[in-house]
Amino acid sequence: MSQLTPRQQTILGLVVREYVNSASPVSSRALVARYDLPVSTATVRNELARIEELGYLTHPHTSAGRVPTYQGYRYFVERLLGEVELPLHERRTIAHQFHQARQDVEQWMPLAASVLARTARGAALVTAPQAAEARYKHLRLISTQGRLVLLVLVLCGGTVKQRILTLVEPLNQEALNEASDRINQVCNGLAAAEIQARLNDLLLFESGIVKLVVDIMHLTDAHAAGAVYRNGLSEVLRQPEFAEGDKFQGLVRVMEEHSFLEAVLADVLGPEVGGVRVLIGGEGRWDELRACSLVLAPYGVTGFATGALSVLGPTRMFYGRAISVVRFVAGLLSDMVYDMYAE
Repeated sequence: MSQLTPRQQTILGLVVREYVNSASPVSSRALVARYDLPVSTATVRNELARIEELGYLTHPHTSAGRVPTYQGYRYFVERLLGEVELPLHERRTIAHQFHQARQDVEQWMPLAASVLARTARGAALVTAPQAAEARYKHLRLISTQGRLVLLVLVLCGGTVKQRILTLVEPLNQEALNEASDRINQVCNGLAAAEIQARLNDLLLFESGIVKLVVDIMHLTDAHAAGAVYRNGLSEVLRQPEFAEGDKFQGLVRVMEEHSFLEAVLADVLGPEVGGVRVLIGGEGRWDELRACSLVLAPYGVTGFATGALSVLGPTRMFYGRAISVVRFVAGLLSDMVYDMYAE
């Protein structure tokens, strides 16, 4: 990035903020009048021309006003925006909503998508947390009728699997409880392969149950691609940037095609939890995103279970709000995932 003078930085920051608010090219006259700048219109016009030469601004051929380029947005985000936090009352409201949903894992992602979309005024994408490998937490065997037994398997992270078993001979609930206790002692916290290696530590009936558990865990690992929760797309599509069909289609592809989203997330986000990334105009890698910006963050517990969340909108985005709410919600979800695994 070419370094700007302090005055040029101020002017670039004002252009970005004005354009984000108005979606109209910003003129030197408008800047001087609106912000009571202590310099003449001619001076601002000269500075705008210099900033444009450096690649941070451009201007439509029909207008004398300037609009930010991708590089201009990047300079704004990295050099001018600074640390931004949501107002305290918004953080308290969001934290309270997640506190109420703390015991209902299935509500975390829809709530996160709704909060992100509403607060950042963009479209939100949230992937469910996925364990790096399914790990055993505990099971219960519940006598139902005759030789029928309900197996309830709980994996680390809260995933619950149920199966109906038909026993060779009926067992009372006390015997089933004893078997469950021994299996839980042997298998607690283990992955499928680790459990397989410990079958000899169990009685014949218990090892039969555990073989089924291993099969269930293998299937869980094979279908580990998590659901994606979306919110706010219709609001973003009303923005003038997406009036053109190709830009509209690019945005819809990001929101709807799971494989494309996974490719973007895998390329932009590393395996470690922490930090917010901002992707502007596809960064030259994804043509579908040339009219979009994404603010993304991983969440969860590295090595146990992680997911990702993002806010998607036009490059003319309220970056401060988007970054602050993505960071805040990622922190809340990470805490909740940690608590779930620490139980």
